[in-house]
Amino acid sequence: MDQAKIGGFIKALRKNHSLTQEQLAEQLRVSRRTVSRWETGGSLR
Repeated sequence: MDQAKIGGFIKALRKNHSLTQEQLAEQLRVSRRTVSRWETGGSLR
């Protein structure tokens, strides 16, 4: 699994829907830091 590609895909979808990391985090009930980690490929767990 290519974490960088998945992170880029998550970021593109978020921006496509005009959401900030904070807004997406609220909707998914995770922290903004978690969203940031997903987007940078730091962690996908």
